[in-house]
Amino acid sequence: MTDFEIIYSQYFADVYKYALSLCRDGTLAEEITQETFFKALKNIDKFKGNCKIRVWLCQITKNTYFSAYQKNKHITDESREENEGECIEQKLIDSETVWKIHKILHLLDEPYKEVFTLRVFGELSFLQIAELFEKTESWARVTFHRAKIKIKEVLK
Repeated sequence: MTDFEIIYSQYFADVYKYALSLCRDGTLAEEITQETFFKALKNIDKFKGNCKIRVWLCQITKNTYFSAYQKNKHITDESREENEGECIEQKLIDSETVWKIHKILHLLDEPYKEVFTLRVFGELSFLQIAELFEKTESWARVTFHRAKIKIKEVLK
């Protein structure tokens, strides 16, 4: 196994979950993950080791997502709502709440927006979030808690 194959197998799940947290679409998350590792392979010689490899890969993932988003602004929430087995009323209630939260998130300042997104949609641990921001786990917990408070205040 080459060094890059080890990196790929070790960090694939993290990169995919992060991409999924950003785009909320499994197919698009797979494409972003593929593109992330392709870019990482092309630029592995530029990785200086100033941060952990997971952080570097997530930075590439975020940039790849935003580039894809800019090219395809027509990505809608419809592609995100393919949960079978729920009644239509529940889908409407959930999609309305999710839409409100996404609107509030869009207006939140950083780092609250990204920490909340990583924790809720990306399902990352506080430790992983802390590593991404190069902060402590306590910082990630407090920032997430404050983001929740801000969202709840606006929802009321």
